[in-house]
Amino acid sequence: MEVVLAAEGTSRERARPAQPRQLTARGAATRDRIVNAAADLMYTRGVERTSLDDVIEVSGTGKSQLYHYFSDKSELVEQVVRFQVDQVMKVQAPLLENLRSMRGLERWRDMVVANSRTNRGAYGCPLGSLSSELADHSEQARLQVQAGFSTWESQLRAGLERMQEAGELSAKANPADLATGLLAALQGGYLLSQARHDPESMRISLDMALDHIRSYVGASPVRRGRTSA
Repeated sequence: MEVVLAAEGTSRERARPAQPRQLTARGAATRDRIVNAAADLMYTRGVERTSLDDVIEVSGTGKSQLYHYFSDKSELVEQVVRFQVDQVMKVQAPLLENLRSMRGLERWRDMVVANSRTNRGAYGCPLGSLSSELADHSEQARLQVQAGFSTWESQLRAGLERMQEAGELSAKANPADLATGLLAALQGGYLLSQARHDPESMRISLDMALDHIRSYVGASPVRRGRTSA
């Protein structure tokens, strides 16, 4: 992971621990505080522009504490990827796990659009942002991000399959393809919202994707327009 580690000097030579450390409750809290601070900084500033000194300052920890839990920046970045995957699914899962109707899909859309209004969509998708920075520089991080997207996509597919089983989607619909298209529309919405600082791009992108899904619903009413945050 040369790009990420280049600014960290000799830290790249530090050996990775042979097995997960057994942490006390206090140690786990300190480690979580470091990961949370790093995740926030890397989301808003980017991975390369976030130094370990930045993480130490924001987390309120010391250098010795940081290196007690993480051998180098690469290991911290990998933990940040895991953290962001968990955070994304924590927000998405409650609606996606119960998705079985077009109205449920619209509620999910409303939640995503409302969330994108935070900071006017300025920072994009936590996973997408990491992917664009790390995919060509860390195979381990790329695989973690890929796994996160796969989980996200599988949740969408499972919901669409439940809609099909309930008779709301016709037999002609392909839930796997629709899930891929929906996730692509979502990521496109994140990207445009980030570039424009305008969350309306997310609304438009998802409305177009939902309109395509509605074409398999038959006489289902069309619900369009701005979403109140």
